Amino acid sequence: MKRLSFILATLLLLVGLVALNDLAGQLPLRADLTAARNYTLSPGSRALLGRLEEPVQLDFYFSRSVEGLPISFKNYATRVEEMLRQYVREGRGQVRLRVIDPKPDTPAEEQATAAGLTPQTTPQGDAVYLGLAVTQAEAQKSIPFFAQSREPFLEYDISQLIHAVQQLSRPKVGLLSGVPLRTPMDPQAMQVGEQLPPDQFVIGEWSQSAELVTVESSAETLPANLDALVIVHPRNLSPALQFAIDQFVLAGKPVLVAVDPVARHAPAENPMMAQFGGAGMGGTSSLPDLFRSWGLTYDDKKVVADTELATPVQERSGQVNRLPSWLSLAAANLNRSSAAVAQLKSLLFVDAGAIAALPGTKATFTPLVETTAQAGLVDGMSLQFGDPEAASGKLTSPGKKVLAALVQGKFKTAFPGGAPKTAPETKSGESGKASETKGPAASFLTESKGTSTVVVVADTDWLFDDYSVRRLNFLGSQAAQPINDNLAFATNLLDFLVGSPDLISLRGKGSAQRPFTVVRRMEAEAQRKYQQQLDVLETRIAEVQSKLAALHGKAGEGNRLVATPEARRAIEEFQQQQLAMRAERRQIRAALREGIEALGTRLLLLNLLVPVGLVAGFGLWFYRRRRST
Repeated sequence: MKRLSFILATLLLLVGLVALNDLAGQLPLRADLTAARNYTLSPGSRALLGRLEEPVQLDFYFSRSVEGLPISFKNYATRVEEMLRQYVREGRGQVRLRVIDPKPDTPAEEQATAAGLTPQTTPQGDAVYLGLAVTQAEAQKSIPFFAQSREPFLEYDISQLIHAVQQLSRPKVGLLSGVPLRTPMDPQAMQVGEQLPPDQFVIGEWSQSAELVTVESSAETLPANLDALVIVHPRNLSPALQFAIDQFVLAGKPVLVAVDPVARHAPAENPMMAQFGGAGMGGTSSLPDLFRSWGLTYDDKKVVADTELATPVQERSGQVNRLPSWLSLAAANLNRSSAAVAQLKSLLFVDAGAIAALPGTKATFTPLVETTAQAGLVDGMSLQFGDPEAASGKLTSPGKKVLAALVQGKFKTAFPGGAPKTAPETKSGESGKASETKGPAASFLTESKGTSTVVVVADTDWLFDDYSVRRLNFLGSQAAQPINDNLAFATNLLDFLVGSPDLISLRGKGSAQRPFTVVRRMEAEAQRKYQQQLDVLETRIAEVQSKLAALHGKAGEGNRLVATPEARRAIEEFQQQQLAMRAERRQIRAALREGIEALGTRLLLLNLLVPVGLVAGFGLWFYRRRRST
């Protein structure tokens, strides 16, 4: 009877544990024990969800019923679904989720296609969907397919989509440019019917994401209701306009600034200088007062050169030179934790400068684009009037340089005395004394309201078609073939800045796949040991082969080799060494397999026995407690 009671109690305990596990899955309590907090929403995403005014519908399409899908792919789909459920929990009833399996020739598949989702085809010919459609009221946005390469930015992509579906109109972005990104209007050419050259392609890319509002360099104020500001090659800006930019940043509006120590496409400041150089004679650009208030330092007289990133450039004579100041940047030079550059593979910067954080600044300085440690600085004038290739031998301040950076924090105003004084006009139209003020003093911001955001790029030429695309004439219309990711970089930066301020704070979290670092270390150690032994073996082989070659020179009658006792001993020694090395190699490989297999066995036993041991221990304790009562 007692035995029957024990068996029944054990069965009831197991049933209770299953029920408890199911109940725990329904509770709002969660513990994220992953190293990168992969299953926890960032404060920015939670703030975004907290401001939802209307319900948001998330339709997650995953072809779960397709057979033969890789385990890693299924795990990634589960990871996406778990992340979406986090949005539902944090949405406080404003976010709803539907998980849909779009089987072939079903209304679900038609809905997925209508939402803009694109399937991938398996080797067996099955269509696999893994995408998301977000709907709010009549607006709908979608992620056509969740690529595993963007797993670190899964939260950013979903939050960006939820933010985008709430936007009823495109954001307004001010464009203040000292270089001709847009084709200047020419009334005379228009009168004679002459066709003007097109704008740079970057203008068209930016216009798809935002409404561009031109800001003249001679202006003293910024247009009202701007959501962001792009400043390219600022020169001779009035103090009043710089004050307006300062207040714009302190108010929490994001700004993208591109400066340049040698701007090849800027109009020449001095017509006489243009006769000697033409391109690159447009002077330098900087915003020293504003940069200082943002915690930045930048020398507009110095150009970055890096021999490892030097770009081959063909001169008019046909000669190809490697120019160290033309920087061909690869994925290794980009910040893989920033959504703005993480997926890019190549950039081209021409005669760029270097930016750095001021010592003691409290702002967060995040490099986006960097050189290698072989970089240095060279005088900008020497590049314009000397040999750019030879300039690499005159580098100063060697070390890694930052070419583009994201700066965030609470900034102090660059104008502690308020709006700068302006000179009133006299009757003749000339300016009066600069000490006289124009109008009554107005209130102004002395520091950031919240977190201010600025992106600074120390080059402007990368925005031009000459260094980013190859123009094509396709069926009478202009098209572009990208030669690098410069255009994508420009688009990413603008999308990054005009998105919700909460999204700017998001960072890549890393992959949920955790490598077996212990196993990798064991393999690497064995490989190093094996490689050392192999190098010794190859050295001995080379020595013996040289001895044999010398013996071949002593051929006797009939061109036959006369094997001396020394040669026999050398051959025997080589054969013995070879056998010994092969045996040792087998031992190393066997030891490697034994170590890895032993580790796998220990982990397997640990995973199997610990839960069973805990359950058995709890059952035994419960049984004894019942008997004692």
